[in-house]
Amino acid sequence: MGLFDKFKQGLSKTKSRMDEQLTGIFATYEPDDEDFFEELEECLILADTGVETTQEAIEKLRRAIAEKKLRKGADVKREFVQILTKMIKVQDTALLLTTQPSVILMVGVNGVGKTTTIGKLACQLDKEGYNVLLSAGDTFRAAAAEQLTVWANRAGVDIVKHGEGSDPAAVVFDSIQAAKARGTDVIIVDTAGRLHNKANLMNELNKITRVVRRELPEADVETLMVLDATTGQNGLIQAKLFLDTADLTGIVLTKLDGTAKGGIVFAIAKELDLPVKYVGVGEKIEDLVEFKPAEFVEALLS
Repeated sequence: MGLFDKFKQGLSKTKSRMDEQLTGIFATYEPDDEDFFEELEECLILADTGVETTQEAIEKLRRAIAEKKLRKGADVKREFVQILTKMIKVQDTALLLTTQPSVILMVGVNGVGKTTTIGKLACQLDKEGYNVLLSAGDTFRAAAAEQLTVWANRAGVDIVKHGEGSDPAAVVFDSIQAAKARGTDVIIVDTAGRLHNKANLMNELNKITRVVRRELPEADVETLMVLDATTGQNGLIQAKLFLDTADLTGIVLTKLDGTAKGGIVFAIAKELDLPVKYVGVGEKIEDLVEFKPAEFVEALLS
């Protein structure tokens, strides 16, 4: 199954809700019809695109219609696809992994699918020819290291882990030394999703980051936050908390196939100014796909 087909399949719930409305909205478009814009706004907000993002998109569409003198619904829809695509192209969606080793720090609250995402990403990078090492830096959640070990075995990659309650920064330090010795290309670090309070969580993330920067000062470091698409706008609140402390470089959006609110992708780009780099569109190990803005919008509105 190709990338476009995976997007379409994964977006089926969002598409079914939006298609019912959008097909009629664009098909019955008439110039200077204010009802058209009101219905379009309602459709986007129901898909969790966010009020500010929706209003910006519609304002851009209004200007484009006036400037280009668009009269047909098909032309208006085509213009709208281009507008939405530009809105989510905030930065490069590809991972920067040019150094040996490079580091990917995975952050996010418990329950968003972080461990599963790490396993899927490890499998994908391994298939692309990277030598991958997992670092079990979440030493606070019971059985976190064991779960990560299961995924390491599935993906066929190495893992470094300590006992439950160990210092996460020490695990990362040992992972870096192992990576140097083994000629590892990419270290993927799991981190805690919840400690006793937010301050402790952020302090642990800072310690891990300092260890990485001290031991690998020239390394490419991606810090990816995993968000559950089914939580919608609540996910944005989580991301903003992490954004204050962690130097986030991108978002991985999981469970996109389980929600009718796929419009959250646009809200992420608008409010966080961060690229979505991967999306989870199923439970299989291969159901993590690199995010392509144009193909996403086309799949959503095709």
